[in-house]
Amino acid sequence: MLTVTTLNLNGIRSAASKGLADWVAAAAPDLLCVQELKAQPQDLAGRFDTLAGLRGHFHCAARKGYSGVGIYSRHEPSDVVVGIGVPEFDDEGRYVELRFDTPAHKRSVVSVYFPSGSSGDERQQAKFRFLDEIAPQLARLAATRECLVCGDINIAHTERDLKNWRSNQKNSGFLPEERAWMTRLLADGAWVDVYRRLYPDAGEEGYTWWSNRGQAWAKNVGWRIDYHLATPGWAAAARDATIYKAQRFSDHAPLTVTYALGL
Repeated sequence: MLTVTTLNLNGIRSAASKGLADWVAAAAPDLLCVQELKAQPQDLAGRFDTLAGLRGHFHCAARKGYSGVGIYSRHEPSDVVVGIGVPEFDDEGRYVELRFDTPAHKRSVVSVYFPSGSSGDERQQAKFRFLDEIAPQLARLAATRECLVCGDINIAHTERDLKNWRSNQKNSGFLPEERAWMTRLLADGAWVDVYRRLYPDAGEEGYTWWSNRGQAWAKNVGWRIDYHLATPGWAAAARDATIYKAQRFSDHAPLTVTYALGL
């Protein structure tokens, strides 16, 4: 069995101060995909390069205190791929891929952090450019490898994936263009939304992010924007998923899926 967790940390130092390491030690995932490190390599070295016995592999943003992704792994990868080859987004630290290749199979695990467009039109246009760039990358991955992509996609795909869908139809994260992009990604079966495959009727119990404004957390006014996206063979191995809400490490909750496969 392989247990994989994804979590947007909203700052690794902040999450660590809230008990992240103890929770990871207790939960014991084989892989922990994290987003929004908000740290530089020198901040991670000697302090966060391992977590609860898992070795970290990172893609940090050029800008201090911004973005950044990582994967903590119990298994040593055969290769590490950083970035998507597009300087605009590689400078923002949005993609790291661990490859686990054997004579029997080629498998990849990716931690990715899609841009948010909520701060204004300039960032929304950057988000659209990212969607245009990442789509062919994902298509190539699915065509050549068994793959699991985990991360904060910053898109709620359907009306079931956020509480106030009617009032958010013109807001970043639930724009028609973003939802259509997700529909296209999943349409031909090359990629599977694992949580939705496991729980097709899930609504508010599937939320993974809550605004810090108002009483969003207390009232469960949330969004499902954190995903496990897998190629079909990997997705078929999914057995169960949990969203951990007993503690809060950030404005996101950890999403963990157990798969009946090995690396």
